[in-house]
Amino acid sequence: MASDRTTEDDDGALRRNFWRKLGQVGAQLPFAEDLLAAYYCAFDHATPLQVKATLIGAIAYFVLPFDAIPDMLPVIGFTDDAAVLAIAINLVGAHIHPVHRQLAREKLAGIRAAK
Repeated sequence: MASDRTTEDDDGALRRNFWRKLGQVGAQLPFAEDLLAAYYCAFDHATPLQVKATLIGAIAYFVLPFDAIPDMLPVIGFTDDAAVLAIAINLVGAHIHPVHRQLAREKLAGIRAAK
């Protein structure tokens, strides 16, 4: 089906853009571990659809180049991204399991070690 292929293409684009942006700025972000845990939860097959939608919305907001406060502004550029993520995690945080947080810590350590 064409709509299934479009959804897979959208997921792939979101994932590629997420990792690209995280590689550019993510390791320095104070909310990087929460962002990665949300990512792993959002793409976990066991995560309920409503939770996935909430987290993917927050992740997409991080990835999109246009948002309320431009990310290129020093210090305050990512405050809106952090706020959107915090709201999403507050709503669905019970679904972010220790395994998601562990994967996030391990990936973040790898990103920081590579720099």
